Amino acid sequence: QVQFVESGGGLVQAGGSLRLSCVASRSAFGFGYAWYRQAPGKQRESVAFISRGGSVFYADSVKGRFTISRDNAKNTLYLQMSSLKPEDTAVYYCNLGPSPSDAHWGQGTQVTVSS
Repeated sequence: QVQFVESGGGLVQAGGSLRLSCVASRSAFGFGYAWYRQAPGKQRESVAFISRGGSVFYADSVKGRFTISRDNAKNTLYLQMSSLKPEDTAVYYCNLGPSPSDAHWGQGTQVTVSS
């Protein structure tokens, strides 16, 4: 059973950048993955998805600002975030995509964007 460990979050000013990483506990080959986020008082939402073949899809709210990528050799998923906005503040998680597995949620990593 795959487990995920997210890292790379932090406090950043609006307009800044962060790079999130997610390490999977075993081989990532053959799966699609996604980054999700949950802001206080809101439901968790998908922000970016990468298929096992490398096709990518983004939520409209992050399109043009976020870039998802994967390194199968390192079992690692990345989310490069730029031009960050206060509304990007949330806990960010990685999981299977396009549909997450309830059994695979990790601790997430907090991203806070100050105005």
